[in-house]
Amino acid sequence: MPELPTPIVSPEALRERGLAGLRVLDARMGPDARERYAARHLEGAVFVDLETELSGDTSRPERGGRHPLPSLEDWALTLGRLGITPTTPVVVYDDAGGAKAAARAWWMLRAVGHDAVAVLDGGLPAAEAAGLPTASGETTVEPAPPYPVERWVAPTKTIDEVAALGRDEGWRLIDVRARERYRGDREPLDPAAGHIPGARNVPLAENLDEGGRFLAPEALRALYAERLGDVSAARVVVSCGSGVTACHTVLALEHAGLPGASLYVGSWSEWCRSGREGATGDTP
Repeated sequence: MPELPTPIVSPEALRERGLAGLRVLDARMGPDARERYAARHLEGAVFVDLETELSGDTSRPERGGRHPLPSLEDWALTLGRLGITPTTPVVVYDDAGGAKAAARAWWMLRAVGHDAVAVLDGGLPAAEAAGLPTASGETTVEPAPPYPVERWVAPTKTIDEVAALGRDEGWRLIDVRARERYRGDREPLDPAAGHIPGARNVPLAENLDEGGRFLAPEALRALYAERLGDVSAARVVVSCGSGVTACHTVLALEHAGLPGASLYVGSWSEWCRSGREGATGDTP
């Protein structure tokens, strides 16, 4: 059986490979995500919940943001419940080109050293168009023991580190939110509008083509060479509203052959509640 392409797999490649032997995760988000999953999902897919499984305690967003990471122990238990072991190849999808929690799930798996994981390019709509089989109801899987992990291995930055690096010309802080949120023209989710001082806006939509697929690696390399200048990806910190959609750009950088970017999990939702200064307009 062919190996799973990573970090992104096209629906056409997945159709050719087949779903056998994979753990497929449906990471759609929103108040009715589980209902939409139950109505129609890829055959064999298991639902993973952003609010309760891909996030930890959300009661204090001023300390960790709206979607902080769960404890390592809780994440290990979740992976076991999903039937994922260190040798399990995993495909994750959502219905928004990876931006609605699929990339977050991908990042969290990579963050515990699980390399055999890919995001489905184009998500559920592209998968259906390619003829991948779907089903309804709930999928049950044989649980595994808690995933054997000792620490998070993917690079992250704390709010204090971000504050120190935001004005350092040797680093790049990227804000992937839509331009109107970055500018502070509107803010639908957090109590203040604007962006972290020093952050440059590269909306995650720029990672995708008009059909909702990721740009080719060479096109992404050209995009980020223009936006990052001569700063390497290892000196890039990616943020968003709450550490979810930022993972989309970490994924895009990896797809482009530019690994090593750090995730600021708390992002604007933590920053704007912490009493720190924000910025508005187009200026970093």
